[in-house]
Amino acid sequence: MNTLTWIPFLSLAGAIACALLGPRQATAVRAVALATAGIGLLLGLVAAVGFTPGTTVSLLDLPWVPALGIRLQLAADGISLSLCLLTGLAAVAGILFSWNITHRVNEFFGLFLALIGGVYGVFLSSDAFLFFVFYEIAIVPKYFLIANWGSTQREYGAMKLVLYSFAGSALVLAGLLWAYAASGANSFSLSALAAASYTPSQQIGLFALTFFGFAALAGLFPLHTWAPTGHVAAPTGASMLLAGVVMKLGAYGCLRVALPLFPEGFAYWQPVLGALALVGILYAGLVALIQEDFKFVIAYSSVSHMGFVLLGLAAGNPQALGGAVLQMISHGIIAGLLFAVVGRIVYERTHTRSLRALQTVPLFRQLPGGAVLFTLAAFASMGLPGFSGFPAELSVLMGAWHHSPVWAGLAGLGIVFAGAFTLRVLLLSFFGSLQTTADSPAPYPALTWPEISGAVLLLSATVFLGLFPDVMLRWILPALQAPSFRPLFAGVLP
Repeated sequence: MNTLTWIPFLSLAGAIACALLGPRQATAVRAVALATAGIGLLLGLVAAVGFTPGTTVSLLDLPWVPALGIRLQLAADGISLSLCLLTGLAAVAGILFSWNITHRVNEFFGLFLALIGGVYGVFLSSDAFLFFVFYEIAIVPKYFLIANWGSTQREYGAMKLVLYSFAGSALVLAGLLWAYAASGANSFSLSALAAASYTPSQQIGLFALTFFGFAALAGLFPLHTWAPTGHVAAPTGASMLLAGVVMKLGAYGCLRVALPLFPEGFAYWQPVLGALALVGILYAGLVALIQEDFKFVIAYSSVSHMGFVLLGLAAGNPQALGGAVLQMISHGIIAGLLFAVVGRIVYERTHTRSLRALQTVPLFRQLPGGAVLFTLAAFASMGLPGFSGFPAELSVLMGAWHHSPVWAGLAGLGIVFAGAFTLRVLLLSFFGSLQTTADSPAPYPALTWPEISGAVLLLSATVFLGLFPDVMLRWILPALQAPSFRPLFAGVLP
């Protein structure tokens, strides 16, 4: 049996183990959480070593609700394998940057691992109903993580995230039930639904329900407003997961369900999707440029960078879709590192996220480790060569150019905005004051070993993908040649 089979269930078992240990056994809880996440990442790496590009590996196929054709059906191709590795990285790094959690520590890490288990399940599900169940499992723990361990307007941020997510989920469920009824297949298998014949009007409606339902979680404009408040309210580890993998669930649902199942519906909605993706890139970039809260800058930056994922999906050709998946992975790594530096390293020591307040402190002298990490993360976020953002955004832009040079040109303007707001926040936060004065605070505590370990893990990943993007593209691009994607590239689009 492939090692990927065990990953979702391992994470859910680890969540139960953390909950049963009790709040007074904090050391044991942290050890169980880190071991669970680490083993999950290791199992993903083992599966990657033996993976053959272009294949789809069946992991599990058992009856669940036979009367409705619902099965416990898990499978993995190059896309899902890549995103499982991203999830493993985000899980390990998120736990390391949550090492300082002391309040109800068993509940925090139990919910954290339950969320991770749901994410793994989404990426590996090949049954549409099971996909939806894992999707909901991944959403629910987010509310409790933010509402109980968050900061700024935590209950408002948690509730807004859940309401948007559940509204999107309702659209997705309606679309899946309609597709099941219209297919006549008596099965929720994604391959069976993809093989069914739908009328053009059905495809237009089904695509709208599934794509926009999933895209709400991916931060598509104007359904993105939950993201900045949710990011800012969440504790650091939860922010890392929210930006790193939870937003990717929405984009993955669009890619895995909406596009291949309803290609004629995609052709109808394609101009709208491209316009909304471009507005998201440019609007969020401009808003990030005027923020005075450090974390809000990173939050709007996350929405802008996710716009490139959605633009790649909207372009709809293999190069753009491959770039979109690579951008999911790249953004998951870089955004996780940015939120870790802002929320854990800076805020926990300075107790402020105000750029005006940080501007008066020679933070590069008082917190040199944080300055180095954020500078490198900023370079990665701007898409400089040598980091994963460069090949990811370049692939999306090249794919968008093949569809519409205007799309590519406007998206390129978004990269200029990203450079502007990233350099601004870097200068104001760490280099706003160059002189140490009598009023300057004493040097802040040095980075801890969990912080250093998590940062090195994420930095190594973004540099590796920046230098060797073909490692992932060799898995991703052949997966887009699967039979379920062929109608998308077979002359359906204008």
